[in-house]
Amino acid sequence: MKSIVLLRHGESTWNKENHFTGWTDVDLTDKGVEEAIKAGNLLKEKGYVFDKAYTSYLKRAVKTLNVVLDRMDLDWIPVEKNWRLNEKHYGNLQGLNKAETAEKYGEEQVMIWRRSYEVAPLPLDVNDPRNPRLNIRYKNVPDQELPRTESLKDTVDRILPYWKETIFPNLQTAGQLLVAAHGNSLRGIIKYLKNISNEEIVHLNLPTAVPYVFEFDDNLQLVNDYFLGDPKEIKKLMDAVANQGKKQE
Repeated sequence: MKSIVLLRHGESTWNKENHFTGWTDVDLTDKGVEEAIKAGNLLKEKGYVFDKAYTSYLKRAVKTLNVVLDRMDLDWIPVEKNWRLNEKHYGNLQGLNKAETAEKYGEEQVMIWRRSYEVAPLPLDVNDPRNPRLNIRYKNVPDQELPRTESLKDTVDRILPYWKETIFPNLQTAGQLLVAAHGNSLRGIIKYLKNISNEEIVHLNLPTAVPYVFEFDDNLQLVNDYFLGDPKEIKKLMDAVANQGKKQE
């Protein structure tokens, strides 16, 4: 049996403040570090030994991965970073508080911006300092490939070529792979793996730093998927993610 574990990063400073983050490069909170430590300990306890790991260009995912591998004594394995694993780009919403935005535009509209498959927020202006083309880490990425906003469909279209051409083929020779990334970028991969409809994907909420295991047979056919951890606790964490875009009472 082969497996790929998908791991959303631990709580970030903007998760804590309930802001749209997207490609903004914010750090982990102390709680986020503790979540990563817990994930690493759990994966080690369950006997996982990864052959290779993948992550995005954003420090909240990179640091989560580093902590996990350190707890597992796997700091030595190869790690590949790629911008295609970055979070969904939230355009002009980046930096806004989700609950305050729901108060202004309504919960339904915020849910559409957060979770709908084809609707993207308004894009950043080409000269907006938040435009990734102005960030040195993306200097080798063609400008036309860098988003100024994205729907989930756009995010999936960005991620899947990297998944299909790089990550998944490595499972032919590896036993276990780890992907530490973001809520929406991982939702895109999960949508593809489980053939989830455009309508149903809106209801999938990934908690921070909870390992999601996908098991494959020797023919690389998916045979099982499950979260590691206590189901009641995981359900509570999922509900908390779902409630981020609601008005504050």
